[in-house]
Amino acid sequence: MSCNLTKGRNITCRDTVGGVKAIYFAQYDEVVTYTEGTTTEVGSLVTFTLGASDDIYKYTLKRGTASCTETLTGNSEAGTVFYTPSVNIKLHKLTKEDQNQIKLLASNRLVIFLELNEIITATGHNVLLALGLENGMELNAGTNATGTAFGDMNGYDWTFDGMERDPMLTVEDYSSTPLDNSGFTYQSIVTS
Repeated sequence: MSCNLTKGRNITCRDTVGGVKAIYFAQYDEVVTYTEGTTTEVGSLVTFTLGASDDIYKYTLKRGTASCTETLTGNSEAGTVFYTPSVNIKLHKLTKEDQNQIKLLASNRLVIFLELNEIITATGHNVLLALGLENGMELNAGTNATGTAFGDMNGYDWTFDGMERDPMLTVEDYSSTPLDNSGFTYQSIVTS
C-alpha cells in the first residue's frame, strides 16, 4: 500500500521563529515544468522552470506583516483529502504603481514562493516554501485602506488562496541567494 507511514517525529529544539521575510510571484501560466524530489527529498521542490524570458517578482515585507496557513480538508465518506493554502500580506502606503499591480495580480493565477524568517541550521539560509504549483494561487480578498488616525495603517491587506491535491513544498536549499538553485530556470528576479 503506497500510503504506509514511513517515520515518526520527536519533539524538536526550540530554535525556530515565525513569519515571512519576502514573497515571490511567478505567473502560473508561464511555468514550463517543476519536479518534486523523490525518496529522501519527498516534499522538496528540486526543479522549477519558467520560459526563458519570464521573470519572478519579489516583494520584500516588513517584519510581522505576512503569514501563510495551509488547511487540510478530508472527507471520510468520499475518501478525499485536499489542501487549501492561504497567504496574507500587508504592504504599507497606497501608491498608483501598486494600484496598477493589484489589478495584474488579481487577474492572474500565481505560483507563490515564501521566504520565511526560519533558518536552515546547516547553511544559515532562509527556508523557502512553494505554493500553488498544481493549480495556482489567486488574489481573492483584500482591502486597500487609508486608515483613520495618524497611527493607523495606510496600505494594502491582500489574501491569496488556492486548492491543491498535495501540501506545499519546501524549496531545496539555494546556493547564495533565494531561488538561485541549479534546477531553477527563469530570466530574473524583479525587485522594483
